[in-house]
Amino acid sequence: MDVLSDVVALMRTGRPTSVRVSWRGPWGKEFPSVPGSAGFQVVLRGSCWLIPRDGDPVPLSVGDVVFFPHGDGYGLADGPGTPLAAPTCNPYREFELFASTVEGGDGAETVTLCCGYQLDPTRIHPILGALPDVIHLPATLGHHPELRAAVELLAGEIDNPRPGADTVVTSLLEVLQLYILRAWFAQESGACRESGWAAALADPAIGRALDAIHRAPADRWTVESLGAHAGLSRAGFARRFTTLVGQPPLAYLTWWRLATAARILREAPDNSVAEVAQQVGYGSEFAFANAFKRQYGLPPGKYRRQACEEVLTAS
Repeated sequence: MDVLSDVVALMRTGRPTSVRVSWRGPWGKEFPSVPGSAGFQVVLRGSCWLIPRDGDPVPLSVGDVVFFPHGDGYGLADGPGTPLAAPTCNPYREFELFASTVEGGDGAETVTLCCGYQLDPTRIHPILGALPDVIHLPATLGHHPELRAAVELLAGEIDNPRPGADTVVTSLLEVLQLYILRAWFAQESGACRESGWAAALADPAIGRALDAIHRAPADRWTVESLGAHAGLSRAGFARRFTTLVGQPPLAYLTWWRLATAARILREAPDNSVAEVAQQVGYGSEFAFANAFKRQYGLPPGKYRRQACEEVLTAS
């Protein structure tokens, strides 16, 4: 898998939620801050205003996408001065996989698509942590056609659910999140950033090294072998990787190995701790257990039991 696909698969937990809302003027709604989540709003019809916690209101029009990678609170309204109704629910927890509802009065209609994911706070990838609180992707003609197509397909499935809709909606939500991230990083790399994840993903040499780490975390990677894979000298690779990614190559490798182990422990209960250690590149169960506990505060076995209890409680 490539880096962005890995990141999305690593962080998400549980089922996504989505709701198509038909807003009738006058209307204004406050969306609460939900730590440990990520969500986005898409304008399907009409226009509205984004009311951020900090900063000026932002006009939104048909096709605009707004992404909230850290679950920050915000408001949506039919005008920048419209009062915001207090939140009545947590949209990332209380909506179903897909739902439709009507809010507001009896005036002009605006339709939005609100989607959300729960994230595992112990496995937040640095890519997500480096994103701003709000990402606005305007519907500029000719830009991000794949993103627009995914939005239209998702809206159609929610408007008219048919057999297989659960699978289609879940898959489209994942695709939509990837397209949002791809569009943002393409925009940032186009701005010629000299550091950060946008620059790292756009850099051919560092991209090859990241791909190698993600594809084969259990390999006996060294700074020298990763540098050779990237086509750079050991020292030159270490400097460039650290500048762009924000941490040295072996520090990122260790983090990714342990994050991958945490996902396996949660999702593959039949794998023994020794097998998980081997899968992520540790020569002994003891060394793996020590490293895992330093990262997550729990030994691997207890982490797995706690994760299983959380799943049972949620169901």
